[in-house]
Amino acid sequence: MAFENVADNLRESFRVVAAGRGQGEIRELPGVSIAAAGVAFQMFNAAFLSAPVLTESELQQRILLSMSHFGVRGLEWAFWVCEDWMDARTRRRSRQIFERQGLRHSVDLPGMAADRIAPPVKPLPALSVRRVSDTATREAFCAIGSVCFHVPILWFREVFDNRMVWDKFAAYVGYRNEEPVSTAAIVMGGGVIGVYNVATMPDHQRRGYGEAVMRHALAEAQREHGMERSILQSTPAGYRLYERMGYRKITRVSVYAS
Repeated sequence: MAFENVADNLRESFRVVAAGRGQGEIRELPGVSIAAAGVAFQMFNAAFLSAPVLTESELQQRILLSMSHFGVRGLEWAFWVCEDWMDARTRRRSRQIFERQGLRHSVDLPGMAADRIAPPVKPLPALSVRRVSDTATREAFCAIGSVCFHVPILWFREVFDNRMVWDKFAAYVGYRNEEPVSTAAIVMGGGVIGVYNVATMPDHQRRGYGEAVMRHALAEAQREHGMERSILQSTPAGYRLYERMGYRKITRVSVYAS
């Protein structure tokens, strides 16, 4: 797999959310893709590189183009940058270039890929895993995401408040004794399965719940789509787990916020 698989699937995940909302917008600008949900949570009003960047001035032009797009609409926004789109010199100076334009560096996420998932190294805990399909499962998914990603619950609900989103954003909640404890979600795109929103409530972490829900979600995607290759963007906390599952780092995604 190549970095383009990560970049294309990541962009598709945002398009799914944007397409499911009346205020959403999907646009292709020169060298930049826009997928904006039109929400308060700025990370979901997103710009992405969509073609190689060969010079620092090219990168600056694409930042300014995106800035103009969101400025006209009065939206806070974020630029999600798969760094392999940039040549080596521009990549080294990219953080300075973004920050000069008023975009603060938010996070770096290793983009990881696996041709197939390795078996578990130890038995997984017993969970009841349910696909998000009704009010109760949607609320559980949003509540866990709000806590684990440190986002106001109202922002999370606003992103996922349209039933159309769930047609292509296949999300799952794991229940332990009827208590929702963990989530994972799947988006198909870029020729791979994309894994998102892997999260476990703080009081239930380090018990294998996140891995159990994630493996369930992947198995469902493989059954429905006949595909094994998958990608994800890792947090520092999840990196070693994903390595044990067979993922390897193939790129890095940097996020800059207005």
